[in-house]
Amino acid sequence: MGSLIKLFGIFLALPLLSGCQMGYLMKSGVGQMKLLNSRVPVETALQDPQLDETKKSKLRLSQEARAFAEKDLHLKVTKNYTSYVELGRPYVTYVISAAPRWELKHYQWSYPFMGKMPYKGYFNEEDALSEEKELQKEELDTYLRGVSAYSTLGWFNDPVLSSMLRYDDYDLVNTIIHETVHATLYIKHAADFNERLATFLGNKGAEQFYLKKEGPDSPTLKRIRQENEDNKLFSLFISSELNDLEKWYNELPATARSEEKRTERIRQIQEHFLQKLKPQLKTDAFDKFSELKLNNARLLVYKTYMQDLGDFEKLYDLLGQDYSRFIEKCKSFEGAKDPAQSLKDLIATWKPVL
Repeated sequence: MGSLIKLFGIFLALPLLSGCQMGYLMKSGVGQMKLLNSRVPVETALQDPQLDETKKSKLRLSQEARAFAEKDLHLKVTKNYTSYVELGRPYVTYVISAAPRWELKHYQWSYPFMGKMPYKGYFNEEDALSEEKELQKEELDTYLRGVSAYSTLGWFNDPVLSSMLRYDDYDLVNTIIHETVHATLYIKHAADFNERLATFLGNKGAEQFYLKKEGPDSPTLKRIRQENEDNKLFSLFISSELNDLEKWYNELPATARSEEKRTERIRQIQEHFLQKLKPQLKTDAFDKFSELKLNNARLLVYKTYMQDLGDFEKLYDLLGQDYSRFIEKCKSFEGAKDPAQSLKDLIATWKPVL
């Protein structure tokens, strides 16, 4: 009943929206309710003889990660991930992103309560494909991808999804912590900052989880630390490359533009990756980057999740690598017009307490 009341509250805002937005939100609401109505308690799922042992093992791990996020990392206590949904499909939603062809700038959608966001999700893949075609008619770059997990930011009690159980164990732990960060702190109109924050804290949290669970000599912990180091290196790389690409777009005269030239310039990013970064990496986490079909929309996803992660690392170190203090300090950015810039300013003016 609580979920239905919350959904009704969202629909009260519909008269303020356009017809297209109303139709989209109504469809999304129905999809969300179908998902919520499919939930069973995790304890019930673990007793189901039809559920294979691999999934049961990962379900148990999800409960360990959930408890660790709340008790050890002091993230918000919720009823998220106490239930389970067997989807019967590989992805829970399909998400579309878009961007102008000659500008590294998110195409954004506005949502009640959440503000502007650089992506739009659909429970039905055909609907997402239809949206993508409409965006392409506006001469926008697009990127459509399946999503295995998402957060409703505290509006509903999010379940563990069967799509999440396809992850490696440590990626599942990372995802549970990542999404719990969203439930703990989510700044309206600051999607990039929110995702980078959750990416950073998901990585750090998973590292702490396996340190406690398996000890300092854990091979899983070694792998996580190597991936976290690779994430740092890739973040530095992609941040620099995106800044250079943005500068190239700004300086290139309109009369000199061509799709061939743009494609070649984007391809240079992948060549730089192969020449400069890949030899430094310790894992295969980014091996596919050089083979991807990149455009502005897809590059902006890297900007959303990976750009300037080093800023979070600097603040984390300044706070003695104290996870709870770090979260509390980030909450101070909630009223900021640009939380990412506020983070940079804080680091630049940091004065240690003597």
